Amino acid sequence: MAMSPFAGDDDDGLMNEINMTPLVDVMLVLLIVFMVTIPVIHHAVKIDLPHASSQKEDAKPAQINVSVQEDGTVLWDGTQVDDAALRAKIATAAQTTPQPELHLNADRKVAYEKVAQVMSAAQSGGLTKIGFVTDPAHQ
Repeated sequence: MAMSPFAGDDDDGLMNEINMTPLVDVMLVLLIVFMVTIPVIHHAVKIDLPHASSQKEDAKPAQINVSVQEDGTVLWDGTQVDDAALRAKIATAAQTTPQPELHLNADRKVAYEKVAQVMSAAQSGGLTKIGFVTDPAHQ
């Protein structure tokens, strides 16, 4: 008497070959899918694209150096200006193309209120590119 129900069976009844019918079915389905999709892939629409020159533009925007000194005076490219002249110069600079970059250099001891006023004047005048210049030697 055997312990396992399959212990008495011989291996004579097992099939030793791979059933090729499902493999052929899958291959035929893939062939049909590819036959349908390949004409769609090769379908092209002719478009007239514009031609562009490959020359690089080197038009860098001008830089405007605005300095705020310790006593609160404002220098526009080294020339002292008052608030009205500063706003007028910012308005004319904002109209140029390409728009110049405003480099703001403030003394460490100047009140932040004065720096904020210059930044506000630049923003209300239309300048969008404002950078801060720092001096790492005076940290």
